[in-house]
Amino acid sequence: MGRNRKKRVIFENIEVIDAGARGKTVAKAPDGRVIFLTNTVPGDIVDIQTGRKRKAYYEGTAIKFHTLSDKRTKPVCAHFEFCGGCKWQHMKYEEQLFYKEKEVIQNLKRIGHLELPEITPILGCKKIYFYRNKMEFSFSSNRWLTYEEINSDDEIDSRNACGFHIAGMWDKILDVEKCHLQEDPSNDIRNSIKEFAIKNEIPFFNPREQDGMLRTMMLRIVSTGEIMLAIQFYKEDKVKRELLLNFIADKFPEITSLQYIINGKANDTIYDQEVVLFKGRDHIFEEMEGLRFKINAKSFYQTNSDQAYELYKITRNFANLTGNELVYDLYTGTGTIAQFVAKNAKKVIGVESVPEAIEDAKKNAALNKITNCEFYVGDMKEVFTKEFINQHGKPDVIITDPPRDGMHKKVVEQILHILPQKIVYVSCNSATQARDLALMKEQYNIIKTQAVDMFPQTHHVENVVLLELK
Repeated sequence: MGRNRKKRVIFENIEVIDAGARGKTVAKAPDGRVIFLTNTVPGDIVDIQTGRKRKAYYEGTAIKFHTLSDKRTKPVCAHFEFCGGCKWQHMKYEEQLFYKEKEVIQNLKRIGHLELPEITPILGCKKIYFYRNKMEFSFSSNRWLTYEEINSDDEIDSRNACGFHIAGMWDKILDVEKCHLQEDPSNDIRNSIKEFAIKNEIPFFNPREQDGMLRTMMLRIVSTGEIMLAIQFYKEDKVKRELLLNFIADKFPEITSLQYIINGKANDTIYDQEVVLFKGRDHIFEEMEGLRFKINAKSFYQTNSDQAYELYKITRNFANLTGNELVYDLYTGTGTIAQFVAKNAKKVIGVESVPEAIEDAKKNAALNKITNCEFYVGDMKEVFTKEFINQHGKPDVIITDPPRDGMHKKVVEQILHILPQKIVYVSCNSATQARDLALMKEQYNIIKTQAVDMFPQTHHVENVVLLELK
């Protein structure tokens, strides 16, 4: 006997009223429940077919559009309908900024129950396309097929692909001809590698069968113009590997760093793998206000160089250092913010859990001849202790830039124990930022808050908050 499935419901002539979390839009069903949608823009009037039904909401898809919103714009990318990377590309950029800022403010008020000062308007990007300095593409011998291809009688010549994972399908890759996120020669490099590999019968990786050779490529193009390319192979075939790498080196002599990885693991993460230099040097340099940052294949660096500079300037302005302060930079990463503010501080102490990031931070500080920065590695809740503070001094200012999960409760407790005069909280997730700020609102006033758009065409947004001790 077949499984009893609940009948999907269709709601007609429903207006999309808002944009919600995770890039979804919001409508209201006739029964009062919220409907979360993925293919609409606020202002659209649509027929909706529901998918999953929850106690308090539906998930649905617009199946017919009666009226198109004036907030819409035509997507520039041919892959928009299928690629999950730029989900807001059909929304005008000024509207994207409006909904990003609105989400930040709502999270601070609803989750944190915080009293906010006059909001400094969100800082948008000057470049809304071709802004990423790092892209990662996957190869696959099992290309994702469109519905038209599946239903066609035409024979499919090749299933090879180089592009992005289809959302929710770990083994399917969308073949990307042109991506609008990284500047030239990104598309030319990717397409040339794919064409050469097919022509020379270099097998693409099959994630289900765990077989093949070409696995991933990581491409960095930084503001200095330097280029890093790292090709990941599933298994070694010296003849074919050198054939491909020599082709790349000859066709693209502008590549500063050409490297490769042989990774036979089930997953394609490279952080526990050896990265081998094939040509050039094993690093490239990014620059910001005269500071140089050495970036290798495993380095973390903000993926939007131009907007990272704006974010760091806001952070520095909020801190308003006089040159006499001891600053703690928590979750320092490779120490970019720490070094960026160092000339305005007496001393900066950076703490980070990733050993490789701290090694990069130390090397970059030495490269930049910065002598008033010190960096320490370890789990933040284990390192940031009373003993650590007794050893290094009570900070006048704390800058904190945690991952999406926010700060550990023990870290917040330690901050409340030492009570620095100022805290500048940089966040990529305003929901967890609001949670953390709520824990500190009895001791601190929010003086300034400003959202910063790092990722146009997506729902992601950063937020910077200045706290001062009451």
